[in-house]
Amino acid sequence: MLLYIIRHGDPDYKKDCLTEKGLLQAEAVGKRMAAAEIDRVFTSPMGRARETAAPACRLLGLTPTVETWAHEVEDERLTPYPDGVLKSCSDLQNTVFRMNGSMDLPFDRTLEATGLNGAHMEPAIERIREGGRDFLERLGYREENGIYRILRPNEEKVALFCHVVFSTVWLSELLHLPLHLLWGGTRVTHTGVTILHFKNYEDGFTAPRMLCMSDMTHLYMEGLDTTYDRKIALK
Repeated sequence: MLLYIIRHGDPDYKKDCLTEKGLLQAEAVGKRMAAAEIDRVFTSPMGRARETAAPACRLLGLTPTVETWAHEVEDERLTPYPDGVLKSCSDLQNTVFRMNGSMDLPFDRTLEATGLNGAHMEPAIERIREGGRDFLERLGYREENGIYRILRPNEEKVALFCHVVFSTVWLSELLHLPLHLLWGGTRVTHTGVTILHFKNYEDGFTAPRMLCMSDMTHLYMEGLDTTYDRKIALK
């Protein structure tokens, strides 16, 4: 199985929808999903994710399935670090996540990291961990002690349209990488496509392998602006 994890397009967060730029990005990634011949489409319940999924569904003739567990991490990610004012962990300088010995913290101590230790991420992480396990089991893969029993070999291409913090938390869980290092060392761009491969091994077990992260080829192919964070041009 190939699992495509796709962030929504350029958003209007207050209205929970896409901007004009985001709508163009959604059309571009929709064409890419159609060319990839995606078999099933899933989406977060939030408006910006559903709008991003719409062109792919139209071109593929598919009806999306809404996954309530895939909504964005919101108030749980707010931290008072370093000045006592609540702000998103995403807005912190990324060096923070390596400070005070945090760089050497293992996966199971990630919430002790500077910048995360004042937030309340536990409920969000648990929701994504359990929701992700249920989602993959419905697709034929049951998690058992870090690897996945193949209940039904699945050769489908599956797309989930979602969000930046959600996808970072889920990738941390799927790949068993410390969240604070993944958070501080990577970033998923608008309509960035991350692809995981669940190979159907003969012994009946598998584990996800990431083939690419936050790929933006579709924007380049459509001649769209590949500037991220309004400052970094990716070409």
